[in-house]
Amino acid sequence: MIQGPEPEATRRSAGVTESSRANRGWWDRNADDYQVEHGEFLGDDRFVWGPEGLDEAEAELLGPAAGLKDLSVLEIGAGAAQCSRWLAARGAHPVALDLSHRQLQHARRIAEEIADEQRDSENGDGHAAGSVPLVQADAGSLPFADGSFDLVCSAYGALPFIADTARVQREVRRVLRPGGRWVFSVTHPVRWAFPDEPGPEGLTAVSSYFDRTPYVEQDDRGLAVYVEHHRTLGDRVREIAAAGLRLVDLVEPEWPRWNDQEWGGWSPLRGRLLPGTAIFVCAAE
Repeated sequence: MIQGPEPEATRRSAGVTESSRANRGWWDRNADDYQVEHGEFLGDDRFVWGPEGLDEAEAELLGPAAGLKDLSVLEIGAGAAQCSRWLAARGAHPVALDLSHRQLQHARRIAEEIADEQRDSENGDGHAAGSVPLVQADAGSLPFADGSFDLVCSAYGALPFIADTARVQREVRRVLRPGGRWVFSVTHPVRWAFPDEPGPEGLTAVSSYFDRTPYVEQDDRGLAVYVEHHRTLGDRVREIAAAGLRLVDLVEPEWPRWNDQEWGGWSPLRGRLLPGTAIFVCAAE
């Protein structure tokens, strides 16, 4: 197969429509490789918050696992829905939403593989992995009624790739019931000042933390094929507050000793010195 030219990486403006179109296409094209490369680390029904490997089973940022039973949960940017299956196994009623059709096809594939393995098992608890509903939609326009969910979560899903994240925060608040919780993880904003390299070259700041110009990969016609957006910590907090949400906690996971893998710009070397992930724990007033 003839390969086209490599996309050009640049920093330029990219609006809502361009970002959505580019990233839907990118994830549809790259979902297969992503699942091959990271599927073992993510697991089939594991809830991990980021490349450091912080596991919800230990962190309980959504609340105690025993308290998840019968709660309605929306996972935004679910990918192959590993987190949603973990929630379903604990008695919650999750809905897995993603912009990418191909990612959701992987969610269906994994669920079917698990169901085949469990079909004849005598240890089922009634919460089948295949029972997680899958929805293809944009996080900026959630196709759900007001107050539909007790919890909303996103583990590196959607938010880094959306131009208008303030709108996403408002949409999350709309679909959350009063007292509900919204927890999301993103690339730690400080990482935008450093090259996306796991080695020593990634330890020297080369750009301004305050430069919010999107990172864009574009083809030879100048059309974006991948877009990622930067917000400072202050930007995130202000968007949360403006949406009528309350910031309960901000978690910056340290790199654990057991994790020796590299994942893009994440690595043990950088993780010992720089935070790679920021997790925002919010509550609906």
